[in-house]
Amino acid sequence: MELIVKEFKELTITELYEILKARAEIFIIEQQINYQDMDDIDYHSIHFFFQENNKVIAYLRAFYIDSEKKIVKIGRVLTLSHGNGVGSKLLRESISIIRDKMKCENIYIHAQKHAVKFYEKFGFVTTSDEFLEEGVVHVSMELKFIT
Repeated sequence: MELIVKEFKELTITELYEILKARAEIFIIEQQINYQDMDDIDYHSIHFFFQENNKVIAYLRAFYIDSEKKIVKIGRVLTLSHGNGVGSKLLRESISIIRDKMKCENIYIHAQKHAVKFYEKFGFVTTSDEFLEEGVVHVSMELKFIT
């Protein structure tokens, strides 16, 4: 399975549709989060995903959150099936590409509380108290690169 990495303008119509469909399936249907998913950040993001039979099965997006382009935030992290290693593969490969391609000093994420242990396996550390985001308990986490 090969990781697909594209800027918004490079996505095909089918890829974009499948990304949005996967995000809706996980966040809106499965987790019952009532929010506006299409928030214009996609236009300025790099999109990382795996496909199986032309269906997006794992996804995340990455974008700069500072004008100096030293901090990248990842979000909309999802896998359609759990326990098969696809999520770990997605995060591991994406972190490597983000570090090399985006030349950032650290990666930041608002992690759902239940996923904290998952992100800790990749070196993320919690940097905030718990907070509600779209009605779901989150914490801020950060992965710093040694320069």
